[in-house]
Amino acid sequence: MALELRFFANFREAVGQKTLEREYPDDTTVGDVLHDLADEYGLDLFEDGDLRTQLSVMKNGKDVVHIEGVDTRLDDGDTLSVFPPVAGG
Repeated sequence: MALELRFFANFREAVGQKTLEREYPDDTTVGDVLHDLADEYGLDLFEDGDLRTQLSVMKNGKDVVHIEGVDTRLDDGDTLSVFPPVAGG
């Protein structure tokens, strides 16, 4: 299946571009993609085996925390967006 991966701020800098198109097997989860990206680009996405709480990962505009977290299944044509921690007030 084809996925569009979008990156923001320091993640965009690490990857070297705003978007990537990637092919994955049909049973791929958000966690599978994020582990691949962490390994390939040295992204700091996990802490003690879990997704860092400060990150926002969106599947088609909806935060995966409100779906099934890293176990959220992905479908052909989905967009996965990865946002770094945001600070401010």
